[in-house]
Amino acid sequence: MRSFGEFTYRYRKYILVLWVLIVVGLGFAAFKLPGILSGSGFETEGSFSDVEKILQEDFDIPESSLILVFEKRNEEVSKNTFTSFIGDTLNEFKDMDNLASISSPLENKEMVKGDKAYAIVSFDRDLDGMKRTIDEARKELKDSDEMIVGLTGVPVIVEDMNKASQEDLKRAEMIGLPIALVILLFAFGGLVAAAIPLITGFVSVLSTMGLLYIFGKDLGMSIFLLNVVPMIGIALGIDFALLFVNRFREELENNSVKDAVVTTVATSGRAIIFSGLCVILGMAGMLLIQIDLFQTVAIGGMGVVVLSVLAANTFLPALLGVLGPGVNKLMILKKKKEGQGGWRVFATFVMKHPIVMSTIAFVVLIIGILPIPNMNLIIPEADSLPPHYETRVAYETFQDTFREEDTSEVPVVVQLNEGVSDRGELEKLSDMIDKMEKDKIVENVESIFSASGDLNAEQFAQMMDSPETKEKLKPVLERLTGDDQTLLTVKLNADGNSEKAKDWVREWQDKDTELEILLGGQPKFNQEIFDEIYEKMPYGLALILLSTYVILFLAFRSVLIPLKAIIMNVISLSATFGILVWLFQGGHLGLPESSIGLMIPVFTFGIVFGLSMDYEVFLISRMHEMYLESGDNDSATLEGLISTSKIITSAALIMIVVTGAFAFTGVTPVKQMGVSIALAIFIDATLVRMVLVPSLMKLLGDWNWWAPKGLKSRKKNVYSH
Repeated sequence: MRSFGEFTYRYRKYILVLWVLIVVGLGFAAFKLPGILSGSGFETEGSFSDVEKILQEDFDIPESSLILVFEKRNEEVSKNTFTSFIGDTLNEFKDMDNLASISSPLENKEMVKGDKAYAIVSFDRDLDGMKRTIDEARKELKDSDEMIVGLTGVPVIVEDMNKASQEDLKRAEMIGLPIALVILLFAFGGLVAAAIPLITGFVSVLSTMGLLYIFGKDLGMSIFLLNVVPMIGIALGIDFALLFVNRFREELENNSVKDAVVTTVATSGRAIIFSGLCVILGMAGMLLIQIDLFQTVAIGGMGVVVLSVLAANTFLPALLGVLGPGVNKLMILKKKKEGQGGWRVFATFVMKHPIVMSTIAFVVLIIGILPIPNMNLIIPEADSLPPHYETRVAYETFQDTFREEDTSEVPVVVQLNEGVSDRGELEKLSDMIDKMEKDKIVENVESIFSASGDLNAEQFAQMMDSPETKEKLKPVLERLTGDDQTLLTVKLNADGNSEKAKDWVREWQDKDTELEILLGGQPKFNQEIFDEIYEKMPYGLALILLSTYVILFLAFRSVLIPLKAIIMNVISLSATFGILVWLFQGGHLGLPESSIGLMIPVFTFGIVFGLSMDYEVFLISRMHEMYLESGDNDSATLEGLISTSKIITSAALIMIVVTGAFAFTGVTPVKQMGVSIALAIFIDATLVRMVLVPSLMKLLGDWNWWAPKGLKSRKKNVYSH
């Protein structure tokens, strides 16, 4: 690392020019990234996606559908005026490209209820290709003085989620970055030093987003990347730069610019590599979950961490090497003596009362954990959008007016190897339907039998034998059969998000039936997503915990310190999730009452578990260095805590501000993400890092640094700050 530090100083100007070219080049690509992001990211291979393809290819079900919700402004509007308005509106869609069908309330009375009606306009175009159609539809839709029409449906919800995410990102940056600059000013006292971490965060985020655009065009990346990458990149870039610049300024007081750069790279630079590696490993666990959202966020998150580490070890030393003493220009606050005042008083108090302080911290964390059993996880839908969005308003009107509560439908594709006219196959199909209908959760099953006038298998087979009677079945056969397959629609008296519905589709998909079947619909979609996460999470956790232990063991050559760090991390994250449940599901502190997005615990654990190791590495490394010099555990713990308290607190504050700013955004999962990360960092930097760590270090004494012979540290630690 010292050699690398010398290299960056020697070629500092060339490195800066190279970074400028990289940022400019990738910057143009970065601004195009939103254009290639699409979908919620909740896509995975399985029965649901197979059924969707079969429905489109063999049963002519259109790929995408828009829902138009019509509503009278007052009850005095006549029926003729209302129907005329609906007819005129739907006529505007008839010449649109790729139009497949229009289901109109003028032809189906079930699509009208009182002063409301809806229509479904379907297109043979996938979600990615619907943006232009949606824009065109919005231009055609016009409210009148007496009636309004709202546009909704999955493609519109996805499109608006993309739009809202971009708006949220701008809003969070406008809130978080100015406050982060103020914190940096208090940490450094000068405008030049305070600006450097912001520039570094900007460099790493812009570069990452540009690379994601170049290499991610065919990955089907989720729009959630727009929030995750800047959130992590800005916070981490600032975090790394804050620690790096702080060490450089310390070294510059007694050394030349070159020596200051070399020493900073050899100490802070190396610690940043360890920290970055912990963050990458934390996110790597998400790669095991075979769902697009988790994999693309993991790739994006790991990418921005790599760029942040790279910028911290190349761009930063090169910039500081050029600036030299200029890093201390434009000072507006006087520098205070380190190691004095409040931090020393607090650290001494904690070390004098380790049992009391650790007990209080653990009690607080346990109280935070208590709400976890009540956590209700859901896959975000239209209600994740801001309340004022037309898409959400129209969707909720449609759901409340035209959809029965606590019901869901499951399309079931049944393979009939001998064809739909074979008596044996029809008997098996009939038996299977009878078994389904005996389930208490099943209200009814639509099939070729029920659609033909409740015929039994024998009667249906007889009609198929005669050309004349077969002709009468033609509408049913065209709608419910295709390529030796038939379609059943099972109506459940359970919501598609409920455990009852998920259990039913799981049971029937695994059931040994005489005919091969595939299940789809919302219950199957939810069941596959939840099962994939629950099945893969243990492996992801094992990867994160074991690899983190190894990294920290190599850093500190201690058996107990990595184990303590992991246990405390798990406890503090558990408390975070419990408080999140209390805040959102309870609707406390002015937050909207809502269930927790399914991906939030996974993302928060993956991201924060690694981020919190930043502080562990920076704090313990200073203690380790002092312990190797003095051999006195208590003194090393006390002085290490005092010397790192201010910089760790500043870093944590910036992380909290940058991620917490997303709490003021409109998209609920983004809001929950920002709150959960900010809350986790706050708990980690206060209760854990400033109370539990020194308390347990004091109680365990020299056992903190125990390791088997041959694996102990024998030279001065170089990770100090």
